[in-house]
Amino acid sequence: MKFAGISLDEPRVMGVINVSPESFYKGSVKSDERALAETAVKMVEEGASFIDIGAKSTAPYLETQIPLEEEIKRAVWAVKVVKDSVDVPVSIDTTSARVAEEALKAGADIINDVTGLKGDPEMAKVASEYSAPTVLCAHGTVRDFSDPVATVVHFLEESLAIAREHGVEDVAVDPAIGFLRPRYPPWYEWDSKVIANLNLLKLLGKPILVGVSRKSFIGAITGRENPSERLAGSLSATAVAVFRGANIVRTHDVRETLDAVKMAGFLRRFSI
Repeated sequence: MKFAGISLDEPRVMGVINVSPESFYKGSVKSDERALAETAVKMVEEGASFIDIGAKSTAPYLETQIPLEEEIKRAVWAVKVVKDSVDVPVSIDTTSARVAEEALKAGADIINDVTGLKGDPEMAKVASEYSAPTVLCAHGTVRDFSDPVATVVHFLEESLAIAREHGVEDVAVDPAIGFLRPRYPPWYEWDSKVIANLNLLKLLGKPILVGVSRKSFIGAITGRENPSERLAGSLSATAVAVFRGANIVRTHDVRETLDAVKMAGFLRRFSI
């Protein structure tokens, strides 16, 4: 199995770099060219197989609206700097087709759409036109609160259908940890159930990409309100996700996460 030309015979790590000051984890934000380039190089040296760039925060519990032109400006600048610095596939984390297209023109390789091609109606067309590998995130209105995994699978099946209609075949599926936030059960229980049963997403036949790094469900469970204090919890959730079938893990902390990924990936070889 491959994604964006990278073999997934073993679990891989995707380093996250934000150029959006409004992002929930300020430690991930880079605002100048030198810091951005050095971070990308360090992440690859530490073992990242992909770099993911966010030019606008997508955290569902924050006020994150910025002008579209500002997001485009940030995205294009960041993609150019990173692509000049490292030789790994770079993804643009955006819900806007215009941002995605401009980032692809600037050298981005992958579209990472947290709306799973359901937000901007032009996104699937852009992915198709540029033959861009695409991350499809589970997205929709939660109606069945009793079965988080079934809901996630259903949302992803809808996104996969859109991708197929547009000839977008090189895709990875993301269960949207932290994004589907029903009133009941509590979002941290919802996310935990999805991670604990991640293996059920294998029926979709696509690589599974998971992002748990420093997210609020970890803070809710551990009592760590500040994202800067959630590394240990992130590594624990990462290990479980990989053991249950994750192929790619998005993280702010490449070196530490890669160790957790390697251990969990090795152990799952012996799972009965």
